[in-house]
Amino acid sequence: MNTENILEVRGLRKWFPVKSSHLFGGEKKYVKAVDGVDLTVRSGETLGIVGESGCGKSTLGRSILKLITPTEGSILFDGRDITNFSDKEMRSVRRDMQIMFQDPYASLNPRMTVADIIAEPMDTMKLCPSREARLRRIVELMETCGINKAFLNRYPHEFSGGQRQRIGIARALSVNPKLIVCDEPVSALDVSIQSQIINLLVELQKQYKLTLIFISHDLGVVEYISDRVAVMYLGKIVEIADKAELFSNPLHPYTQALLKSIPEIGGKKFEDERPTLEGDIPSPVNPPSGCTFHTRCPAACEQCSKEAPQLRELAPGHFVSCLRAGS
Repeated sequence: MNTENILEVRGLRKWFPVKSSHLFGGEKKYVKAVDGVDLTVRSGETLGIVGESGCGKSTLGRSILKLITPTEGSILFDGRDITNFSDKEMRSVRRDMQIMFQDPYASLNPRMTVADIIAEPMDTMKLCPSREARLRRIVELMETCGINKAFLNRYPHEFSGGQRQRIGIARALSVNPKLIVCDEPVSALDVSIQSQIINLLVELQKQYKLTLIFISHDLGVVEYISDRVAVMYLGKIVEIADKAELFSNPLHPYTQALLKSIPEIGGKKFEDERPTLEGDIPSPVNPPSGCTFHTRCPAACEQCSKEAPQLRELAPGHFVSCLRAGS
C-alpha cells in the first residue's frame, strides 16, 4: 500500500440551519452533523468509518466529495485544494471521486436500462469516442462486477438488491476513479449477499488500485474490509488507528463500548469490565459541553464536562480524543 496521502481533511464542518418557529429574536440554531473533523486517507487503503446512526458518517462522506457544500474546513484531494472549487471546477475532479449509495433500490433511475445507468458517468464526461467503444466498456464492467451481459437492456426493477448494488459498483467504476466513498453499501442487503458484495469490493480494489472510504455501523464488516478504522461520535472523530490495533487495544470509552456490543470478534470475546454503552446519542443541535461523550461515559470526570479533548497520538498511528486515555 502506498503511504502517500490521497486525501487530507482539516477542520471540516457541516452545519445545517434549523428553522425557527419564532419570527424575531432568539439565537439561530444548527444541526452540527460534522463538527471539526481532521482526517487523512492513504492512497490504496480502505479507511473504515464507524459509529451509531446519526453520528454524521454519511454527511462526512458527502462533504468530502462536495456533494454537499461544507460549512468550514479544507479538503485536499490528490494534491489539489478543492475546498473552494465551484461546480464547474469540480467536474474535473468528479472522475476521480465516486460514491456508492446505501440503498440499491433508490440509487438507480427506474426509467433507465442497466447499460445507460452504467454509461451515464462516461457519457457525462465524454469518455467514449464511439458507440462501439461505449458498448465494449459497458459489457466489460458488467462482467467484472458479476452481471450477466445479456441483461444490459433490462431495468432496475428486474434485479435483486445484490444485483442492483453490483450495477451501482459498475457505474462507479466506469470512469476509472481513484477514490470511492462506500456509504453503507451492504446495510440494505441480506447477510448472505453482503459477503459477496464485500468480497467483490476487495477484489476490485486490488485490481484497480482503488482507495476506499467505507462507511458502516457494522463493526464486523468494517473489521474485515478496512486497513484503518476511524470511530465517529456526534460529528467528531474520537479514535483512529490501524484495524488490528484498534480492535485489540481500543482506548476511547466509546470505542470500547461499541466493541463490547459485538458478542465475539475473530474468536475473541471481550471482558465484562469493558464499559457498556447506555442512553441515546445527544442532539447534534445542542451537543454537550466539553467532551461530547461525557454524558454517556462511565469514566467521565468533572474536567470532561468542561474541556473538549483533541485528537492526540498515544501510540504510533493511534490517535484518541479523550482526556483520560493513556493516564
